[in-house]
Amino acid sequence: MTAYAEGLDPEELAFQRLYGPVLPSTPADCAELMDGFGHPWWIAGGWAVEAFTGVARPHEDVDLAIFGRDVAALRAQVGGRYHLWSNHGGTLRPINDRFPEPLEGGHQIWLREHALAPWRYDVVLSEDREGRWIFRRDPSLDFELAEVTWVAPDGIRYITPEMALAYKAALHRPKDDADLAAVLPLLDGPRRGWLRDTVARLYPGHDWLTRI
Repeated sequence: MTAYAEGLDPEELAFQRLYGPVLPSTPADCAELMDGFGHPWWIAGGWAVEAFTGVARPHEDVDLAIFGRDVAALRAQVGGRYHLWSNHGGTLRPINDRFPEPLEGGHQIWLREHALAPWRYDVVLSEDREGRWIFRRDPSLDFELAEVTWVAPDGIRYITPEMALAYKAALHRPKDDADLAAVLPLLDGPRRGWLRDTVARLYPGHDWLTRI
């Protein structure tokens, strides 16, 4: 019988029972995996918040991000170690010689060693416009990658905390509220203002607006 990690919340346990167990990786694991990749990559989500705040938090996975244009390079980088699966809306399809491209509209690639192994990495595919990173919550906005990421002392590039929160606002889970509480005291005025304006524009009436 397959064992699942202890302490999973019901939603995560139901997910793993449907798609298979997850063995979470860390940013350090990502750095080892992507060593020599030769294309931009960075960490998003909760690990990016933790890197900025220094506040430890539980992690169900690690969000390793690359540009969608670099999928072939990712396959060349890790294909000898992991199978790549494109995920779109819960539909999975391998990325291989027969299907070299992700599913249309898909923004995630899951990595595992083989069918009986746990999932190790969730790779987020970011779109770009002439090399500029596109904000998926508002595709009219694009930025130089250096504007929306920063490099921590460990040498790993992370999404900026205000951008991580702008994504998390749509989900508004308890852990996202906790991330907001950890980040806000550390945000300077311009970053805090950008986050407030962005949440107000995308999600009018969001209860974060009384806190930012």
